[in-house]
Amino acid sequence: MMNQRSSHTERVGQGDHVYRPLDAWHQVPADIPMGEAVGVAVDSQDRVFVFNRGRHPVMVFDADGTFLSCWGEGDFQRPHGIHIDPEDVLYLTDDQGHCIHKCTPEGERLGMFGSPGVPSDTGVVDANYRTLQQPAGPFNLPTNVTFSSDGEMYVSDGYGNCRVHCYAATGELQLSWGEPGCDEGQFHLPHGIAVDSQDRVVVADRENSRLQFFTRAGEFCEQWTDVVRPCNVFVTSDGNLFVAEMGWHAGTSQPRPDEAGGRVSVFAPDGVLLSRWGGGLNPYAAGDFIAPHDIWVDRQGGVYVAEVTLSAGVSRGLVTADCATLQKFVPRR
Repeated sequence: MMNQRSSHTERVGQGDHVYRPLDAWHQVPADIPMGEAVGVAVDSQDRVFVFNRGRHPVMVFDADGTFLSCWGEGDFQRPHGIHIDPEDVLYLTDDQGHCIHKCTPEGERLGMFGSPGVPSDTGVVDANYRTLQQPAGPFNLPTNVTFSSDGEMYVSDGYGNCRVHCYAATGELQLSWGEPGCDEGQFHLPHGIAVDSQDRVVVADRENSRLQFFTRAGEFCEQWTDVVRPCNVFVTSDGNLFVAEMGWHAGTSQPRPDEAGGRVSVFAPDGVLLSRWGGGLNPYAAGDFIAPHDIWVDRQGGVYVAEVTLSAGVSRGLVTADCATLQKFVPRR
């Protein structure tokens, strides 16, 4: 059961963003094991939804970590991302299923985006973004979802594509943008997505190690490069951006042990770095990471980080299976 980390660290972060790691925060029943956590999101009732690759793909906890329920058995090819909209509707990205599930908090299916099991034709081979031949429509191994304030949905797509897709609030595809590459407006694995306080679409362009900012019409605005393989972004009500960064120690065939490992960075709306923690060499230490994959901040300022511990760490011999896959950090007042 992957929920163990040492608790010697009492504080992480800097300035106004200092946090206390909670050791073994979530209590997982022995008969309902959790797989690696690929995504985490919190609804308006402070219920924490963990999307994971175990037998029970959606696990629900209260804010104190008490287990509430689970669902989704047999519904997903491979869980990848989760988002909860202001109406508490869940959007669950199934990358190998090439689709997005729309569900109630109790697991009732409300709709589907994409054709399950049918990828768009990008020419990609074995889910390797380096082999991608051309951009295409939705979806080929999509990664994550976000929403604008007026209900438009944006999808980062993904491991087998190089596009952002915009859907109207009524569900129709409106536009797509992106192509493979490293220039402005191009992507090497658009892995995460958010809408910032300036109404810009923020794309975590993971293998280009940058955040790209676009108008909602897909026009390039700027890029931030003080990130290391960003996986996802969460924008708080005050406009700050919390970024989950994979780093260079895990989740890559060419690790760079002398460079930063997995970490969390907090930026002001203008890009000024406000706080950062992790990036070290001990993924078992509270406040450090092996492979941050998703991030969410609740209404009380608590920070949740989901890590792909198994696929990025255990499978490569970097950590053992008891290394945690989900961490929570609470503000130090």
